[in-house]
Amino acid sequence: MNYGEYDIRYLKGVGEKTARLYNKLGIFTVDDLIHHYPRKYLDWSKTVTVKQAPEDTPVFIKATMITPVKESMVRKGLTLYKCNFSDGETVIRVTIFNNKYLAKALRTFDEYILYGKVERNFTAAFMNSPQIETADKVQIHPVYPTTQGLSVKAISNSVKNAFALIGAVSETLSEDILERYDLAGLDFATKQIHFPTDEKNIELARKRLIFDELLTLQLGLMKLREKDVKGNNKRIQNDYTSEFYSLLPFSPTNAQRRAVADCVHDLQSDRMMNRLIQGDVGSGKTAVAGAVIYTMIKNGYQAALMAPTEILAVQHYESFKKLFEACDVRVALLTGSVKAAEKRKLKSALIDGEIDFIVGTHALIQNDVEFKNLGIVCTDEQHRFGVEQRASLAMKGDNPHLMVMSATPIPRTLGLIIYGDLDISLLDELPPGRQEIRTDVVTSAYHKRIYKFIRDAVDRGEQAYIVCSLVDEGESDLVSAKEYAQSLQEKEFSGYTVGLLHGKMKPAEKDKAMQSFADGDIQILVSTTVVEVGVDVPNATVMLIENADRFGLSQLHQLRGRVGRGKQKSFCILVSDNKSESSRERLQVMKNTSNGFDIADYDLKSRGPGDFFGKRQHGLPDLKIADMLEDMQALRQCRECAERMIQSDYRLDGYPELCRKINNMFKRTDY
Repeated sequence: MNYGEYDIRYLKGVGEKTARLYNKLGIFTVDDLIHHYPRKYLDWSKTVTVKQAPEDTPVFIKATMITPVKESMVRKGLTLYKCNFSDGETVIRVTIFNNKYLAKALRTFDEYILYGKVERNFTAAFMNSPQIETADKVQIHPVYPTTQGLSVKAISNSVKNAFALIGAVSETLSEDILERYDLAGLDFATKQIHFPTDEKNIELARKRLIFDELLTLQLGLMKLREKDVKGNNKRIQNDYTSEFYSLLPFSPTNAQRRAVADCVHDLQSDRMMNRLIQGDVGSGKTAVAGAVIYTMIKNGYQAALMAPTEILAVQHYESFKKLFEACDVRVALLTGSVKAAEKRKLKSALIDGEIDFIVGTHALIQNDVEFKNLGIVCTDEQHRFGVEQRASLAMKGDNPHLMVMSATPIPRTLGLIIYGDLDISLLDELPPGRQEIRTDVVTSAYHKRIYKFIRDAVDRGEQAYIVCSLVDEGESDLVSAKEYAQSLQEKEFSGYTVGLLHGKMKPAEKDKAMQSFADGDIQILVSTTVVEVGVDVPNATVMLIENADRFGLSQLHQLRGRVGRGKQKSFCILVSDNKSESSRERLQVMKNTSNGFDIADYDLKSRGPGDFFGKRQHGLPDLKIADMLEDMQALRQCRECAERMIQSDYRLDGYPELCRKINNMFKRTDY
């Protein structure tokens, strides 16, 4: 029996009631319990004298019990047990509350370790309800994350019972891997992390368990790209990228050329392409995709591009149709709003090979959409699609190449984790001539001046975004988008056209609002953050973001990227009344920095991985012991190790226990 899957309810000393407390901590099985690691340790050997003990700080004191325990009942339900200890030079008076078992166990003239806060008056020193251990049993005690009703000691006892149940922890790695990366055995590491014999062993245990966790993560992500290890059955013969460049009304940047070269190398290699094109807003990802798609089509294959919204799909379709109108590339559009008769024609044309390139939304992954010879699949705004969605599109053909695009700046240090199933090409420079967006940070006292600034811009024929974070009234202290839009329409922008866009609208309503803004029918668009992924509106020159301190810097940068798409000078105005130093510092970073990757690095360092990604946005498993920022060296080693293992045994048949861990890690995620 695999005791790791043993229900926590049936572990010795737990039961139904305690199991519910464990469940609150995400612990349902013995395996979950063993991977519930201590958050810190108390080393009971590091003692001080009573005189050395600071105020209001728990300390360890080695002392001898010098008086017997005296019992006194203060009131019903409260019994005190008092006795005196001495550290050799100072007497300390100890009071124990309602713990008869401990009081009865204490023996006069025996030596103990007391742990607690020392209190003093003019005549004596005191400890109230300290933890007490016999001096000969001194050890390093684990301190676990816990919940009300479940003590650290109870968790520690449960872990001991878990180890008694499972015996030795099965090794998951081969001897050569352990030797190459200087790793301790898994049984040793797992037991030492809970019950260490010294500090050195804690570090050895942490090193091994961090390696295990990151390796499991990397292997799990690489398993998502198993098709990469298959041969390239769509290897191109000719590179047509130079021909494509001649179609462009501009000269590609060096970063664009490098990304295209990466892709062409993939297309001509022994493996299928599985690549992320990651670039800041305005860096030219679409042109890179166009070059690769054009090359595939000229080599006799079909191509598909999936966008997260219909309006974005339409924009891509119109852009590519215009770009390819001078050559013989046949471009089509498939979205949910396409009429049934037209859909049938499109689907038939795809099967017959009469369409070279289809652009669409989720409609592309419907079961009845088939291709004659699909060679490459491209998804835009990758973070809006799950791995399964892009895989569904990839399954439409016989193992097509895969390209995903994202304008969400992810810190370079995290790329290996977030996109571990993809190779990465970075577009780290902007096309020449793109104007920098002026960014200002002001308080709400400037609203009148801001509104006048927006009216002046609109009077010149330009448009503006106004972003706030909430939709409905009564959601904290912030003004809702609905209420705000109505107020602006009636007061500050009376006589102008004010539109509304938020996440609770139906997809068709969102598309209609965004299209009206793109067409110029709406002059001022009040929106929630749903607008961070939208169509290009070159005429939009002003972005006002209310309560900017409530947003992450990377999100602010994404929002700012909605303007500055045309030739006019553009502005981003961040409004915040937050007076905290950290908030002001963060917004000054936005004001002074235009590089999305630099902003993302700062955002991650200041907010941490959890807040940076938001509520499960990234879909990654929770890490129990590894840290995305602190353990980058280990991550690189794990990446290298995972690649070696996949190359020699891509199904990991030789690592059954490791496969089980991979499945467990990913089964509760968005993957």
